[in-house]
Amino acid sequence: MAKKRLKTKPKTKALTRAKARNTASHSRAKRAVTKHAAVAADLQYIPWHTIPLEELNPLLQRQFVVGQEIMVARVLLKKGCIVPEHSHHNEQLTYILDGALKFWIDGKQIVVHSGEVLCIPAHMPHKAEAMEDTVDLDVFTPPRADWINKTDQYLREEK
Repeated sequence: MAKKRLKTKPKTKALTRAKARNTASHSRAKRAVTKHAAVAADLQYIPWHTIPLEELNPLLQRQFVVGQEIMVARVLLKKGCIVPEHSHHNEQLTYILDGALKFWIDGKQIVVHSGEVLCIPAHMPHKAEAMEDTVDLDVFTPPRADWINKTDQYLREEK
């Protein structure tokens, strides 16, 4: 018995093959994303009291927790503590839990009080002074490598 051959325009065959390749490629990409998601970081539960306070200078202490792409730090500043002007490639969110920090940033002075938040874009130079004893939470993305590696000398000198 002879097979009947469907006549298909060459252009249609080429489009059909391209669509099949695209679908296969999309499926591989989807599997890769699923595989990547399966390699997610471990869940962390860390009470602050279990993290030792790191004393950077007599007026400044901190603790921090590092995730895969984010970092949160609990920073304790005594009144008069100066965080010298600096900038970093990390986006920063500062939430004042208690006290107040005065920032010099983008040509302005901004005082951030308890319950208030300041969002500092990456690469923006900033300086701060504790107007009173202050506890703040700083969130960084990506995590601050200089803090993790303890190469943040600008914080380790009494100012």
